[in-house]
Formats: sequence, structure tokens, C-alpha cells
Amino acid sequence: MKIYKGNIIFAEVFGEYEIIPNGYIAVENEFIYGIYEDFPSDLDGYELIDFGDKIIIPSFCDIHLHAPQFVNRGLGMDKELLDWLEFYTFPEESKYEDLIYAKKAYKKFVKELWREGTLNAVVFGTIHRDATIELMDIMDEFGINGYVGKVNMDRNSPDFYIEDTESSIKTTLDFIEQSIDKYNRVKPIITPRFVPSCTRELMTELGEIADKYDLKIQSHLSENRSEVEWVKELHPESSSYYDVYKKYNLIRNNKTVMAHCCWNTDEEIKSMAEDKVFVAHSPYSNTNLSSGIAPIRKFLNNGVPVGLASDISGGHDISIRSVISISAQVSKMRWVYLNSDEESLNSAELFYLATKGGGAFFEKTGRFKEGYYFDALVLDDSNLLDINPRTLEERLERYFYIGDDRNIYKRFSSGKELKEIEADC
Repeated sequence: MKIYKGNIIFAEVFGEYEIIPNGYIAVENEFIYGIYEDFPSDLDGYELIDFGDKIIIPSFCDIHLHAPQFVNRGLGMDKELLDWLEFYTFPEESKYEDLIYAKKAYKKFVKELWREGTLNAVVFGTIHRDATIELMDIMDEFGINGYVGKVNMDRNSPDFYIEDTESSIKTTLDFIEQSIDKYNRVKPIITPRFVPSCTRELMTELGEIADKYDLKIQSHLSENRSEVEWVKELHPESSSYYDVYKKYNLIRNNKTVMAHCCWNTDEEIKSMAEDKVFVAHSPYSNTNLSSGIAPIRKFLNNGVPVGLASDISGGHDISIRSVISISAQVSKMRWVYLNSDEESLNSAELFYLATKGGGAFFEKTGRFKEGYYFDALVLDDSNLLDINPRTLEERLERYFYIGDDRNIYKRFSSGKELKEIEADC
């Protein structure tokens, strides 16, 4: 048992900070044993670690990003989605057939997650089974938790980066068998890239595999208007983009995350709420690739679960801290320019989405609650303080907007402090 003392901030209720100044968190092995305002006398004698005036928060959760695209950050930002995929994304992802290249690149990616305090992530790999297993090995070794998918794509893809249907299915099954029980907190996830890149046969098989192994599913939905129109042309028999996934059993209740969701219809939003499909809000990517501004308040008001996402490399910044601030900004612009009745999102609400909201897609993380993993960041914001007294809420908000990775003093995953990762290129 260890007991950590500091200014504890978390979000148990959407839109509200829960703050315990000079509070205590007791941790037994991997899990939180209790949270206290005053020192728990029954725990006297256990090691006490006092972080003084520092702030303790849950670590960040990123529920959509592409590991192989990490090296492409900041490139192709003048293109829209489909051209960006053709000129930048597919050529880069094809390189991961080379395991030496993959290992070097993925170590850099995992170190950046560590650096920015993202200790739980939902990640796209590539179509390559061995490289994706390598990514999972690296994440597990360095204490970064989450779901990792071998991508599936057997149509409308370049000749140098495409699978045939049979091999896509076989390789996916091999990937699952090799990884499903290999790690403690890194698990496989079914990953059709998006509807245009997957045939009906492939989507049917992936839905059956997800059911057989009880796996979660990740993909993209209604990111870009051209993409939405393309799906209508490919699947005139379906009532909507969402309906295509539903038809092929790629929507699993409370086990599916869809990225972007900028152009969903009211009917789709109703179905997403009923199916408890998570929206991965990716504002950097949505603005960089001219996709749109997702109606996050509308999703939340209708009962659709939402988490935040960096979407590397459509998004250029892997920091969820930074995603919090851009999410606030784009929600204000949606309200201003669309004369929307959807109120903009505030810092407390976005902190919830970055921790408990996205954390709900994982196993027992994103919250400071008894029985949950102690996945936490200790923030030292002393370099951000000014000559005025500031509340803990103000200090946290300032960290979101002008802080950086240097303000993260300690990182804990499953109760264990994570030291800096070596990632030689």
C-alpha cells in the first residue's frame, strides 16, 4: 500500500470538477484503495508520498489515433481527407511491412504518448499483422494501455497497400489468436478502416469475428462530406453510413468507437445513443482536413457517449491536453457561426471527456474511484503561476491552455510509476 498526497482533481459528474485540496489517494498494487480528505488513520504506517502543492489528475485517454501516421504529423494539412489518404497516409503505412522500420517508428510513437500523459489509447495499426503485434509489445513493455487493431482494407485502396479478402480475414484471425491473451491491459480490436475500403464479404466476416471473440470495434464515420456521398454510392441499399456498419454487425453495444462523426443525421444519432456507440471527437483533424465541426453538445444531449481523440496524423498534436483547448475553441465557433442552440463546451466538461468520458471505453480507468486502476498524472504547474492567487480550477485550466509535457512531474499506470522511455531512432 502507498498513499499519495496532493491537490486531487477529477470529474465524476459531467461538467463538474471534484476537488480535494491536500487530499490523499491510497493505492494497493494496481488499484485505488480509497480517496480521502483527511489522512486515513487506519492506514497509518504505510508509505506516504507527499507531492506538496502539486495537482493529481487521472491520466488522459485518447480513443482514436493512428500509430503508423505519427511520423507524418504536420504534413498534407492543405488537402482534404481522400487526397490526404492517397498522397501521404497510404504510402507511409505501406512501409510497416518492414519490421525494423516499424519498431523504430512505434517506439517514438509510444514515447510521445508517455510524454504527453496519454496512458490509455485506442489505436489503429496497419494491415501488417507482425508490425501490429510489435506495436502491442512496445505499448505493454512501457505501460501504455489500450486497444490496438490490425487494419482491414480490401477495396478502393492502392495496389501497393491492399489485402485480398481471404488473406485479410486469415491474418486478422492470426492476429487475434496471438494477442488476445498475451498482455494484461493491451487488447486487440476489430478495425475495418472505413466502409469504402472494405467489401461486403469482409465486413460480414469481421462482424462474425467480433462476435466470436467478443471484441470491440473501431472505425470512421461521417468524417467528410465527400466520403459520406461516396458511401451512398457504394451502398444505395442502406439508409445511412451508420446503417452500413449496423447491417454487417459492426456495431456492438457499448463496444464500438467511431471517429469524427461530423455529418451524422438525427436518425443516426438516435441509433448511436441506443447502441451506446462512442464518438471519438477529433477537432484538430476535422479542421486540418476541412471535414467540419462535430456537434458534440448534440451527441451528449442525446445520450451518445463521447471521448477525445488526437487522430494522429490528421490531427497534428498528440497531446490530449491540447485537444481539450481546441475542442473548446471549435465548439464556440460552431455556436457563433451556425447560430446554434448547442452551448459551447467548457473546460470542466472537456476534462470529463478526456478522462472519465473516454475512459469508459476501457477497463476501469479515467476515474479516481475505489477498485479502478491508479492511472494518474502529477502536475507541477509552478512555472505557470503568477503574482495573483489562483484557485485549483484556474490552475488546471491554465495548464490546458499554456502548459506542456514539462508540467507532468510523475506518470502512474496500474499503480506503477512510468519512467522515461528510451526510443532510439
